[in-house]
Amino acid sequence: MTDLPHAFNLKKSLGQHFLKDEAVSRRIVDALLQYPFTQLLEIGPGAGALTKYLTGNKNVHFRAVEIDREKADFLKKAYPDLIPDLLEADFLKMDCPFDGKFTVIGNFPYNISTQILFKILDWRENVERVIGMFQKEVAQRIAAQDGNKTYGVISVLLQAFYQVEYLFEVHEQAFKPAPKVKSAVIRLTPVKEPFPAKTEKMFFLLVKTAFNQRRKMLRNAVKGLFTEEVLREEIFSRRAEQLTIAEFAALTWKMRSG
Repeated sequence: MTDLPHAFNLKKSLGQHFLKDEAVSRRIVDALLQYPFTQLLEIGPGAGALTKYLTGNKNVHFRAVEIDREKADFLKKAYPDLIPDLLEADFLKMDCPFDGKFTVIGNFPYNISTQILFKILDWRENVERVIGMFQKEVAQRIAAQDGNKTYGVISVLLQAFYQVEYLFEVHEQAFKPAPKVKSAVIRLTPVKEPFPAKTEKMFFLLVKTAFNQRRKMLRNAVKGLFTEEVLREEIFSRRAEQLTIAEFAALTWKMRSG
């Protein structure tokens, strides 16, 4: 275990739980290093549990984004080489940090982890891989398959574009302060061929609308998106969680236009 700087104030508003278990940090970095990359962004480096393994590689352009000024000041002192590439910003509001392909890594703040993933989806043409720590329940939702009660919007939208690997789980005592939930690390790698939806906008609209009323039969949940004739098809007698990603994509070709 690594001791955190005594002066650190942990901010609940930012969902801060700092990783202190070196073995877990190394496992996350090992998962990162299994694939080549030349540009790397760390989200929320905090006390530098991962950062210390990521700096110093002259073959990789490494950047980190940290919203907390106190933590940013600590990182500047601990890793002065990082100063030009330490972005003091809100990740959810920042512009894409690199031109071209880049990898993302982080012990993501749990209170915004889903928002982080939607931001990454916006950048998916550039994001070649993601290795991240999430609350266990969120990681399970991301990796869930159709027919599972945890299968939902984030499962479908991420898996439409990324292969999800549920790598390993992390005990509460690996953090300071210890969260009240277990954590898990997942890796996202782009799929070779995304499912052929009519348009991505229609696909996103259909998935979000379907799961907005997930307990209803599909024909009731999405009736505004299809003609009455199409809604009589058998697939609309199922619920959203029972459809595969390929079925959602195929249905976009039958949606009302405009």
